[in-house]
Amino acid sequence: MTMTKIAFFDAHSYDRDSFEMWNKDFGFDIHYYKERLSMNSIELTKGKEIVCVFVNDEISAQVIDALVKNGVKLVALRCAGFNNVDLPEAKGKLRVVRVPAYSPHAVAEYAVTLMLSLNRKVYRSTQRTREGNFRLSGLLGFDMYGKTAGIVGMGRIAKVLVNILKGFGMNILAYDKFPDMKWAKENGVKMVDLPELYANSDVISLHCPLTHETLHMIDKDAIDMMKPGVMIINTGRGKLIRTEDLIQGLRSHKVGSAGLDVYEEEAKFFYEDHSDRMINDDHLALLLMMPNVIVTSHQAFFTREALQNIATTTLQNCKDFLDGKELVNEVMAK
Repeated sequence: MTMTKIAFFDAHSYDRDSFEMWNKDFGFDIHYYKERLSMNSIELTKGKEIVCVFVNDEISAQVIDALVKNGVKLVALRCAGFNNVDLPEAKGKLRVVRVPAYSPHAVAEYAVTLMLSLNRKVYRSTQRTREGNFRLSGLLGFDMYGKTAGIVGMGRIAKVLVNILKGFGMNILAYDKFPDMKWAKENGVKMVDLPELYANSDVISLHCPLTHETLHMIDKDAIDMMKPGVMIINTGRGKLIRTEDLIQGLRSHKVGSAGLDVYEEEAKFFYEDHSDRMINDDHLALLLMMPNVIVTSHQAFFTREALQNIATTTLQNCKDFLDGKELVNEVMAK
């Protein structure tokens, strides 16, 4: 019996280790490629029925047509977001599945990690003490207790985050285009519109998908509405924030600090080692120099539990497709 071939793009050692472990239960013939999927790497999909991709792979209209020509029938996203897929173009040509909830706890806990690290200047104090400097000047933080957190988007990750922040004794404001009012009432969350959330939050955390409506939702106008010294956390998608406006907000001290696990031009840098060369991106280089900014490499998802869920859900999505079953994690153009 011939095993179904999967072209696995943007593969790293941890991807391979995880998928190889769980693929023993599925028996796919997985071909791992370091390259990201684009027109430059499309040849690697020949003879494959399925492609497995991540957040920075390119599934444009041109790529979709080339995939179909090469015999690919399924795009399996091993992530929750699907903004890198041209869904209208895929309709009727390819089916697309994703992993909607690999670990809400992993991402929510990481958002809190960024909040606490920024607030208490843990990253700065660690650098100092390693050099023998034990002074406290410049390390002043604030009590999270009694402060207000504004959560944009109220999906699974945000709901876990709310429960964590409630444990700190924080007040919670939230915005969602389609709010779950019952859950909000039961959990002491006040649903508000964005201007009210911006104006009254000490910490703002972004947990909404990237769409035409949310593209650059944090821009100069949004920042102007915010409290002086606001902390902004983004573990969602980089393009939710207009970077140049965030930098101006940081320079003017309207934004007190920023924790960014994503960056709008991250595809050029993230998941690769650039330590032996200059960062050829003025905005990113500036953010990396700022003492009140933490930039990490899209790692909020990166826990053992999440990697297991990503692998098993992705492989089950592929099996369900081949077995002709309902694709419970399918995404389609509206």
